Amino acid sequence: MSRQVFLYDPPERFVAGTVGLPGRRTFFLQASAGARVTSVALEKTQVAALAERMDELLDEVVRRSGGNASVPAVTPTEISDTAPLESPVDEEFRVGTMALAWDGEEERMIVEAQALVELDADTDEDLAEAEERLLQDEENGPPMLRVRLTGVQARAFAKRALDVVNAGRPPCPLCSLPLDPEGHVCPRQNGYRRGA
Repeated sequence: MSRQVFLYDPPERFVAGTVGLPGRRTFFLQASAGARVTSVALEKTQVAALAERMDELLDEVVRRSGGNASVPAVTPTEISDTAPLESPVDEEFRVGTMALAWDGEEERMIVEAQALVELDADTDEDLAEAEERLLQDEENGPPMLRVRLTGVQARAFAKRALDVVNAGRPPCPLCSLPLDPEGHVCPRQNGYRRGA
């Protein structure tokens, strides 16, 4: 069976969002163009890493171009996207690996999110060989979401993604662990249950 690639070049919308209440949220990347919508699930840490790395790469593009690239230094407020994910949110796959690249000729950020794959291996060497075969198999690899963004779209995605990550449960002022609405057992209070 050939690899399924969900390609958006460019998307009308590409955002990170969540479904569920803080502490029990499921994170998604969602790309859309016309009536076509693709949603892939991933971990909060993956969203944060993608957004931070995207900002770093965009900053490097601005630096190397001397400010002449079509990449804004900060997200323009007029393109801020705070709308929820498009419903229904149907998960195509759970993300395992992600990649970022900058296409200097077309001035586009390329984001790839590949499905999580379970590899059967008895030894570390077998696992390394299986991973290498999987990476080299462009035609029969796992499903992938590939999105090509303008510099402005990439900056807006990174800002929203970091906002979504930071919109979770507030941290405890003593231990910095997340506070649930019903409180939490604070290690700095020797197990005393601290309320929100």
